[in-house]
Amino acid sequence: MKIVRFQDPAGNVHYGEWIKEWSALLIEKTTDDMHQVTDHVVAIDKLLAPVEPPSILCVGLNYRRHAEETGAKIPEHPVLFIKAVNALAHPGDPIIIPRVAPEQVDCEGELAVVIGKPGKNIDRHRALDHVLGYTCANDVSARRWQKEGGGKQWCRGKSFDTFCPLGPCLVTPDEVPDPNALRITTTLNDTIMQDSTTADMIFDVPSLISFLSEGTTLLTGTVILTGTPQGVGFARNPQVFLKKGDRVAIEIERIGTLVNPVSEEA
Repeated sequence: MKIVRFQDPAGNVHYGEWIKEWSALLIEKTTDDMHQVTDHVVAIDKLLAPVEPPSILCVGLNYRRHAEETGAKIPEHPVLFIKAVNALAHPGDPIIIPRVAPEQVDCEGELAVVIGKPGKNIDRHRALDHVLGYTCANDVSARRWQKEGGGKQWCRGKSFDTFCPLGPCLVTPDEVPDPNALRITTTLNDTIMQDSTTADMIFDVPSLISFLSEGTTLLTGTVILTGTPQGVGFARNPQVFLKKGDRVAIEIERIGTLVNPVSEEA
């Protein structure tokens, strides 16, 4: 099932099963606190990020060819950083280049995992039982702040407003039998920047969930960004960074395409 969170023409926010571009079957809560798909068709006026996460956990250097292109060693354990929830952006909304970071802003296409059942110290072999669904993410990164302006940690350069677009929908696990067998591409304007597969991950999705849950409760709605493949702008020669007027599209097999324009802070 493809689940969308959206506004109707009156501005009301709903969840629905996506049936075509601008309409969905309404999902309603039942008396026993479950959810069910109704036969009520609702018009979509604006797609929203499919979840409002309590936290956004991110994994760096998790694709072998990306680690190679940056000259980094293959990590022995997943590399964790966190994006602030203010970074969340909706499909179609602009990625805003902030005044404090006007240059070296890069895009990174990623598979995002959304936790549905909370858990702690989750066994790797049961990890996918905790997944609500999958969506596309763009780990937008201000490289100068990531490398030089954040005290040698990445969170500052990754957490500016609009630096985490999510969408367009949440695809349930029954439609993604193996999250590590998906083609993923990032297109900047008319140029394909990234073209890879989630099979290139160093740590697969179950391993990431298990690792991140060690001593830590993964709450319902937690978003896990699983890393980006090779082809990022800063690793190219010449380097390629985002500018006003650009258009970024993240496409993942079985999920869909997340599209965002680029603008500048007024």
